[in-house]
Amino acid sequence: MAIKKKEEECPKAPAWLTSFGDLMSLLLTFFILLYSMSIISLEKFYQVLKGLIEAFGGKQVIFSEGGALKASRIPIQFENMHMRVKKFAELKKEITKIKEELLSMGIEADYLVTGTCMKLRVNTNRLYPLGSEEPYPQAKELFLNMCSRLKPFSLPITFEGYTDNMPISNPRFPSNWELSAMRAVSVLRLFITCGYPQELLSAVGYGEHHPIAPNDTPANRERNRRIEFCIKLNP
Repeated sequence: MAIKKKEEECPKAPAWLTSFGDLMSLLLTFFILLYSMSIISLEKFYQVLKGLIEAFGGKQVIFSEGGALKASRIPIQFENMHMRVKKFAELKKEITKIKEELLSMGIEADYLVTGTCMKLRVNTNRLYPLGSEEPYPQAKELFLNMCSRLKPFSLPITFEGYTDNMPISNPRFPSNWELSAMRAVSVLRLFITCGYPQELLSAVGYGEHHPIAPNDTPANRERNRRIEFCIKLNP
């Protein structure tokens, strides 16, 4: 006896409809995500804004309303905004002028920005007698002139002394460490003489370490004998 197949109650949906349904679900999820991202948490916005201003050197954020943000238009006072924002271009311009003047005198010089420090790199071959920490008289005048031009910025400065790898050993300087440190200190003392705030000045000696050229030729060793003015952009 032949068996009769049971008739299907409803026909199967076409295959494309399954893919279409998945696409609609994904689109719905996407628009829900966009909507959730468009809602700004004012509390978190306040924390991010405060962090950014302090990172740029601002001392504080003053709102007309206390606590967290309660409105989208609240004036913020930026009178204590950091030098890096207000005076960076002026400082760079002055450093560039100093560099060009040094080059015109035959003194190798350059500047670079590393992190929060703008460095003025000055070769010491024409500024110090070989093996001495006492600069030439004309070099003293040069350092004093640089001090008078950098003093209006009132930024912390670290003087970094460097030498080549030629060993030195005498009663005054047992190694290049002492010589490089004393050269840095000699510039620091000149800046104090011209009235630069002492609390903003420091000196360090690196000796023959951190060379900018291989110590394999007399010319390269001359390049490594230098003083670097690390002008800190974040007081």
